[in-house]
Order: sequence, then C-alpha cells, then structure tokens
Amino acid sequence: MALSRPLCWAYLVTVLSSWTALGDALPYDRAACQAPSANPLEGCPEGTLLVAADGTSANFTSIQDAILSLGDNGSTTATILVLPGTYSEQVNITRPGPLTLLGQTGAPNNASANTVTVIFEGLNVTEAGDNAHSSVLTVSPTLEASLTGMGPSGYPVPEDTPFGNEDFRAYNIDFVNDFSDYAVMPELAVSVSYANAGFYFCGFYSYQDTVYIGKLGNAYFYNSTIAGEVDFLYGFGTAWIQSSELLLRSCGGGITAWKGTNTTFDNKYGVYIHDSRVVKANSSLQIEGECPLGRPWNAQHRSIFANNYLDDSVAPSGYIAWGSTDPRTNNYTFMAEYNDYGPGFDLDARLAENLTKILTEEEYKEYSTVEVVFQEAFSGKFGYVGWIDTSPEA
Repeated sequence: MALSRPLCWAYLVTVLSSWTALGDALPYDRAACQAPSANPLEGCPEGTLLVAADGTSANFTSIQDAILSLGDNGSTTATILVLPGTYSEQVNITRPGPLTLLGQTGAPNNASANTVTVIFEGLNVTEAGDNAHSSVLTVSPTLEASLTGMGPSGYPVPEDTPFGNEDFRAYNIDFVNDFSDYAVMPELAVSVSYANAGFYFCGFYSYQDTVYIGKLGNAYFYNSTIAGEVDFLYGFGTAWIQSSELLLRSCGGGITAWKGTNTTFDNKYGVYIHDSRVVKANSSLQIEGECPLGRPWNAQHRSIFANNYLDDSVAPSGYIAWGSTDPRTNNYTFMAEYNDYGPGFDLDARLAENLTKILTEEEYKEYSTVEVVFQEAFSGKFGYVGWIDTSPEA
C-alpha cells in the first residue's frame, strides 16, 4: 500500500481555508453521468476520467491508476466514472482535493443494483502487521495516519500529519474484502482517517472490521449496505449511517466497537446509526438473539442506534461488555439507543442488563443531527458538513 508523504503544513492551511466554498450537492446531473450510453461521458462534468475493466473503452483499466494521474493538487475538483465490472485492486485516496467516484448504473438510487465491484482478497493481516494494510479503499493522507495500532490510544500518528481529502464521495460502488469467508482476522472494506468521506448507494462487504473510521476521520453513509460479522463498525473517528442496511452474516463480538479518540479537544466521535435496518444476511441463518449491538473497544466507546428496525438476530441485552474479566466500561462509556423497534428491541431485557442507555428525547438531541456531531479538522468546531451530499437522490 503506497501512500504519499505528508503535505507541508502551510499548504494544509490554504486547503482548509477554501472549505467554505465547497457545496453540498453535486453540481451536475448525477443520473445522466452514470447512465449507460454509447458515449459513457455524456452528461458528466468536463474532464471526467473514465475507467473500464476491459481496457478497450477507456484510458484506464484501474481505478487507482486514474486517481494517481490526478496528482496531489489540492485545489482541483475531480470526477472519475467507473464502467461495470470487477476491479481487483486496493484504492488509496491521499490527495486533499475534492474527488468523486461514480459507478455506472441505470439505477442510481438503488445500491442492490450496483454494477461496479472493487475487490481485494490477497492479504493476511497477521503477516502484514496492522489492519490498515487489508483495506480495499483507504481515504487518508498517509499510511501512518491510517494505522490502527494497539492499546487504548492506538497508533501514535505524528503531530505534523496534515488533514487529507476534505471532500471524497463515492456513489454506486461495492467494496468487497474477500480474504476469507468467515471472521478469522480483520479484513477492512473501507478505512477513513484524517479525511472527510461520503458514501451513497454503496456496498461494503467483509466479516471482521468491515468499516474502520480512524483518528480525525469523518464518514457519512447513505442508503448503503454494510455486511459483517465481528465488530464490523469500529474506529476512533465519527461515522453517521443513514437509511442503510446492516447485514448480519453471523454473530461475533458486536456490530460496533469504538475507542475514545486521542485528540486534545472535546469532540463527538462515535458511530451513529439512524433510520436503518439491522437484519440477518439471509433467512437460513439461525442467529436469533445472538448479535449484540456493540461492545466497548475501550471504555470511551460511543455509539447510538436511533429509529432503527432490529430483527430477531439482535441480542435482548442490546450491548454487551467486552468480556467478563475485562468489561472495559466506566462512567464515560456511551452505548445507547433511541426509539428502536422490531423483534430485536426488548426494553425489559435492556434495562435488566443495565449496559444499554435508553435515551430520552432531550438526551438524544445532543447527537440527533450531523451538524452537532461532525467537526472541522483540528479546530474542534462543530457544524461543518459541506462535504455531505444533502440531496443524494438522483
């Protein structure tokens, strides 16, 4: 995994000062650009790069090669259209400039109809030394920024590490880590650190540690599918999952496993799952009552499931401790639900176990919108969400 060296701090300041100019919605007709046609780039913004797996209809056969051709220009907005096919590669986003990846599709508002798959299946994390090396897609300015590391605070990212991509977006692309067909070790589908990343109508498939949001990472998932088995939403940063589907391939650990961040300012790191469905991946699975909503990776774990449908796979207790002799809980542990429903929500069992916080409406307000949980890089100020597509339906 070759990630570029850190950019200079002066350049970072220039990049960050331009954030306020970024818009929320894409400035073109996404459906027109993604629609299959004789001229694939018809309807796309000028300068859009084209990638095709067959190598006959585009300048690039690799998504990574197209990205590398853009260089590290922080002021240039770039768009890459990927034609249908399976791309066996790892994709690394280090450039700070806004970048959008589009999967060609005739159904731009339907993740289940995606025709572009990026797959990686050739790495043993035990040999590689850190979970970061396994990721199919990495959005991070440097390799060091993306490392998970060990212990309560994880890998000590160098203090002079710049913020990476301030506005990365992907639409209608599936990211699959298929090293093994069951949870034997970490195998990331996506990793976001020191960057802002939005995913719309995408798919993320693995078993253990599917989604990693690292330090100073901000990630927004909309109408997407996330499949896993063990701690498959984990990290140090902040993730918001909206109107999506969490597929339980089996049960191990928990769905969420979060650590308190080591930043020096107050923040609302954590994972927030809203208006979504938590269901078994297929009806043949016999996992009724076996899947915890999460467990504390360290005692500063924070996660909230709000307004979600939970099928009967979810454990009656909701959340669980890390282990009987190592619970990893204290007064700062925040494992919560608000207004969940379905056969997987058992209020009496939640209260009896006393690990899941059942939030009141007033308590929930503090975490109820993207504006109150996402923060601007390094400043610690909340409310910057210009990198989120607030009108994603094409």
